[in-house]
Amino acid sequence: MNRKILASMLVLAAVGFAAAQGVDPVKVELGKTLASFFGSSAIAAAIGLGLAAGGAGIGMGLAVASFLQGMTRQPELTNKLLPNLMIGLAFIEAQVLYVLFIAILLIFANPFTAQISKLF
Repeated sequence: MNRKILASMLVLAAVGFAAAQGVDPVKVELGKTLASFFGSSAIAAAIGLGLAAGGAGIGMGLAVASFLQGMTRQPELTNKLLPNLMIGLAFIEAQVLYVLFIAILLIFANPFTAQISKLF
């Protein structure tokens, strides 16, 4: 049996059971909408954090590789290159921390929850 058909039948059965027990179908629909909304928020946070961490890893690897190449070509400039490398790595890592902060907001303190609940 097709998964979409099976999922649709299960949702209709759940709404039917809820209606038979005296539960308001609007509240059931609101619950499904909020669950979908929070699920989408969690997926978006995970994808965003994964992309940010992957990009930062690549960027840090390229920065360290360039530093090492510069250090091997001109060892006397190591003391001038090292502070610039550290500042660059800090800026790259700060981007990941910003994405982490936004991901935590999306998961635990979503600012759009009030607007979604007002729809019903």
